[in-house]
Amino acid sequence: MSLKAYQTTQKANESSSQTEYRLFADVTRALMDAKGASKLDKKVHDALHWNRQLWSTLATDCAVEGNMLPKQLRASIISISIWVSKYSSQVAQGEEDVQALIDINKNIMEGLSAQAQNNVAEAKDTNDSTGSNYSV
Repeated sequence: MSLKAYQTTQKANESSSQTEYRLFADVTRALMDAKGASKLDKKVHDALHWNRQLWSTLATDCAVEGNMLPKQLRASIISISIWVSKYSSQVAQGEEDVQALIDINKNIMEGLSAQAQNNVAEAKDTNDSTGSNYSV
């Protein structure tokens, strides 16, 4: 099986939390690669732009009527998105370091990882209680 076919299969079988985690990991890796580079370096601006897009998309999703996340969590995500946008401008101008953006993303990744582990545990409990022979 080719790598591309494996990646396609993997993406089709992952949960939304796993997809979000993978996206945060990719964006955060780009930020880490840009750390220490000149403010004029294209990879700095590309990483900042990608991170802004991620957070903007999350904020937009949280603002949509019908979003199932708790209201307080949605408000927090929107607030972080606003901060990320402003702080990214300061990083792009060389006034701040990218590390704070990396730290925020890593914190979100820890939460997504814990959520995915809880989902697996809940699925296992459900399978155990229904007598299913399938394991997760």
